[in-house]
Amino acid sequence: MLTLVVALGLVVVAAVSSVALVHLVDSRQALLDHTDPASLSADQLLVAYVDEETGVRGYILGRDTAYLHPALSGLREQLSSARNLNKELQGQPELLRLANAAEAAGRVWVSTWVVPAVEATVKGSSAYATPAALANEKALLDRTRNDMAALNRQLELKRTQDGNNLTTATELLALVVGGGVIFLVGGLIVLRIILRRWVTTPLALVASDARMVTSGDLGHTISSPEPAEILELATDLEAMRQQIVEELREAEAARAELDERNEDLRRSNQELEQFAYVASHDLQEPLRKVTSFVQLLQQRYEGNLDERADQYIAFAVDGATRMQQLISDLLAFSRVGRDTERFEVVPMADCLRAALDNLEPSMTECSARVDVALLPDVWGDRALLISLWQNLIANAVKFHAEDAAAEILIDAVLDPEQREWQFSIADNGIGIEPRFAEKIFLIFQRLHGRNRYPGTGIGLALCQKIVDFHGGRIWLDTTYQGGARICFTLPVVGREGGA
Repeated sequence: MLTLVVALGLVVVAAVSSVALVHLVDSRQALLDHTDPASLSADQLLVAYVDEETGVRGYILGRDTAYLHPALSGLREQLSSARNLNKELQGQPELLRLANAAEAAGRVWVSTWVVPAVEATVKGSSAYATPAALANEKALLDRTRNDMAALNRQLELKRTQDGNNLTTATELLALVVGGGVIFLVGGLIVLRIILRRWVTTPLALVASDARMVTSGDLGHTISSPEPAEILELATDLEAMRQQIVEELREAEAARAELDERNEDLRRSNQELEQFAYVASHDLQEPLRKVTSFVQLLQQRYEGNLDERADQYIAFAVDGATRMQQLISDLLAFSRVGRDTERFEVVPMADCLRAALDNLEPSMTECSARVDVALLPDVWGDRALLISLWQNLIANAVKFHAEDAAAEILIDAVLDPEQREWQFSIADNGIGIEPRFAEKIFLIFQRLHGRNRYPGTGIGLALCQKIVDFHGGRIWLDTTYQGGARICFTLPVVGREGGA
């Protein structure tokens, strides 16, 4: 409302200022473009009459033609001044009437005395040089002078009036402009006071409450001051705060529940790992006895019983041996991830060399050749990393093509953005179909029968658990052609708290 009042006041001030300015311009134009030039033309006309009279009188009395020059000059000036005067008094009939009367009296003076006197004198007559003739001439010219004097008085009055109008217009414009400035300044002051009271202060109060909420004091209530717009804003902010508090309360409850479940899961995993460790460890001794006695039966009675009995004993020996291997692998699998106390800076080249030494018999058997790039140092468990390389290389050797020697390429590339090393082991073997890319890392999962490729199916699952335990990832490169390529990552030394 106040803004509307101020705007309306400014419009009124602008309108009045425009009217005052137009009045000022009109008054100035009337004074400078009409009245002052008309007064000047009237003075010049009167001077022209005087010059003309002086020249004619001098020629009549002295009969010197030199006096005719000012007379002729005064005549030309008379005609020019009369034209200018008539032009400048257009639109002012009273002044124009006085001017016409003065000009008519002047024409009478010229036609009845000036022209006849000059003509008679040129012919040698002295009739117009007598005192009576000169007195008549003076009477005729005085009539013109009187008319010009009346015109000058009226022009002076008009000039005074126009000057007064100009002064009044100037004072009015100054008054309007000054009043407008005062109104504008006062309006701005009042507007600022009202804005501070009704807008700035309430907004500052709401902003202060909002800052307290954003700083962490979610229980602080946001004030709801007037006017209605700010009250609506504060109400919305308060509703948002309450919603955030409610969502945080629900999130805290969900987090507490999740922490509780995680703790249960951690405890369950520990119990399962402990169970797997104890079960696999405690089963070793009775299973070893079973295997030993079954093998003794095979050695002592092989050939002494029928063929079916020998077959049954062979099945028992094979099953006990495989069970023993499964338990050993399960024991190794359960030991991974128990603690990081054995972590240290480990040269991967040394781990690879130890794995190759362990696999030397099987590699020699299939004439395997290994090409190794420069390998970095990593932060980890030396024994687990040796087991990682040993399982990966053993797979590459085991699944080599029957018609070619095994060729294995091992490489390592640094990823500076992720701050991790990406290792790869590629072979020229039978390869792995992309649809089995996830299945090969599941425990006890096999893609081939035991008669063709021996093993328990725990090797790649163990590799994945070792890599996960070291903070890395492992996957099958499904784009690789000509064999299989397994990739895994390990953090750069120093990223996970290492040296």
